[in-house]
Amino acid sequence: MSIIIKTESEIEKMRVAGQLAADVLEMLGPHVVPGVTTNELDRICHDFIVNVQNAIPAPLNYKGFPKSICTSVNQQICHGIPNDKKLKPGDIVNVDITVIKDNYHGDTSKMFCVGDVSPFAKRLVKVTQEAMYRGIEQVKPGARLGDIGHAIQKHAESNRYSVVREFCGHGIGKKFHEEPQVLHYGKTGTGEVLDAGMIITIEPMINLGKHHVKVLADGWTAVTKDHSLSAQWEHTVLVTPGGYEILTLRQEER
Repeated sequence: MSIIIKTESEIEKMRVAGQLAADVLEMLGPHVVPGVTTNELDRICHDFIVNVQNAIPAPLNYKGFPKSICTSVNQQICHGIPNDKKLKPGDIVNVDITVIKDNYHGDTSKMFCVGDVSPFAKRLVKVTQEAMYRGIEQVKPGARLGDIGHAIQKHAESNRYSVVREFCGHGIGKKFHEEPQVLHYGKTGTGEVLDAGMIITIEPMINLGKHHVKVLADGWTAVTKDHSLSAQWEHTVLVTPGGYEILTLRQEER
């Protein structure tokens, strides 16, 4: 499978889908409070995507995934399945949203701090977001995928964190997951060359402890083997002739 360069009209559709995904996270913010269940967050997002945005939640029934969003709490790295457990003060939770509009996907995620969160959890969340931005800043025609991974790995490891290796970013468009795979570690000057019109996700998962992962019996939820905290942020990014455009940028980031 080769990398798909998007046309102007496809890029426009990706901008719309990306903005919708960003809007879901902005809408959700006030609901992420102590006492809410991740099932309730799933329902709120599902209703908003379907009834307000007239769009489709991509995760629902994707390869058998049972919910409309992914919610990964504390030591969960990614692909957490919403359930009836209540969030409590001090939890950190990643909410991962993918919206399909007019057949095109917008994919983004954000960390939420529930109530008062410990300084070390807050710092992990902050450094992970910074690492994502460091990766995004490498994006331009002629750059290589290894440049993105290297920038993320360097920032994470200089803060004594580890980078998850089992999961990565990806090309995105009409399909949820397209070529190329976007690793969040690596060497500069290696990997595929970026070209204007490519659209990828950059979504580093950074652990407070070691990088080792195990997947729970549900077949989806990935957790840290050493039970340390994990954080993740994600944006969908277009390679432009002059650099990059974040298609899932939220108002708070502008």
